[in-house]
Amino acid sequence: MARSVVRPAPPRVSAPDLPRHLEEGTPRRGMDAHRLRLTALSDAVDLAHAALEECALEDAAVDALDLAGATLIDVSISGLRAASVSARDASLRRVRIAGGRIGTLDLTGARIAELELQEVRIDYLTLAGARGEDIRVSGCTIRSLDLPHATLSRLAFADSRAAEVDPRGLRAADVDLRGLDVDRFLDVASLRGVTLTSFQVERLAPAFAVAAGVDVRD
Repeated sequence: MARSVVRPAPPRVSAPDLPRHLEEGTPRRGMDAHRLRLTALSDAVDLAHAALEECALEDAAVDALDLAGATLIDVSISGLRAASVSARDASLRRVRIAGGRIGTLDLTGARIAELELQEVRIDYLTLAGARGEDIRVSGCTIRSLDLPHATLSRLAFADSRAAEVDPRGLRAADVDLRGLDVDRFLDVASLRGVTLTSFQVERLAPAFAVAAGVDVRD
């Protein structure tokens, strides 16, 4: 008998593989860091084009964290308080961001495999043009979620909410939005490939009708 296929397929996410002991390290642009706990994080931190493997960033308060073009493998970021985090065109594998508050989290053009966001407050999260798989978002509050022209698979939300979601141009496979309470979608016609609850669909029915060219009048 053929094995039944579960849809949407859940993300396959594992925790960052970190050693018990990490050496202390100071961040710098383009650094090649292995098994380090990065300290002395304040003001503007420049880690653009760095390679971080089996590293941790803990309880930092910064104005800006620049990870543009960086490669992160088995990285844990916890308790981060930042006005902006830029990981444009970065490569992330087995990365966990837990706790804290981020003004802007910019993942434009990023390549993502196994990313967890846990209990984070984010004002603006963009995945514009990103290619990502195996992403889990749990217990997060996001003011604006920007997904234009992203290619995402096995993305799931749990106990999270967003005031606004922009899915225009989204290419989705196994994207599960049932655990995301959304106030407003900017373009419901771009939700092809996502999974919603029947209650979510009922709330969106007028917008779906407009997108289909249906004139609804009572």
